Amino acid sequence: MDDMSLKINFPIVSGNPHIEQTQKAGTDANDNADKDSFKNILSEMLRNNSEVNFSKHAVKRAIDHNIELTGESLSRLNEGVKIATEKNLEEPLILVGKTAFLVNIPNNTVITAVDSSDMKGNVFTNIDGTVII
Repeated sequence: MDDMSLKINFPIVSGNPHIEQTQKAGTDANDNADKDSFKNILSEMLRNNSEVNFSKHAVKRAIDHNIELTGESLSRLNEGVKIATEKNLEEPLILVGKTAFLVNIPNNTVITAVDSSDMKGNVFTNIDGTVII
């Protein structure tokens, strides 16, 4: 079923561009349902198209902060994980463009994701190296 694989060539961001802005204020439940379904779709896409896993927290951060995850950025992240593994790092910070990923190498899992607007003034602790891709 190779023809069924998902190829991503566009940024993945949260929200639905087809929802009209004139919705009534009482539709918070629908917004949460849309976010939950998007989170499920994003989680499934990440499982199928990335060698590294994403924690629930990392997926939530990507959605909440509109972090773009493209095929290219996932490929670069996977390359960063390979480099970190070769250097025997266990909890590196991997910088891919303007996004930072904190990765647990033994579990092959992205713990959290931070975009450039959230990085300013922050201190990353408990990391044992940084990989810039």
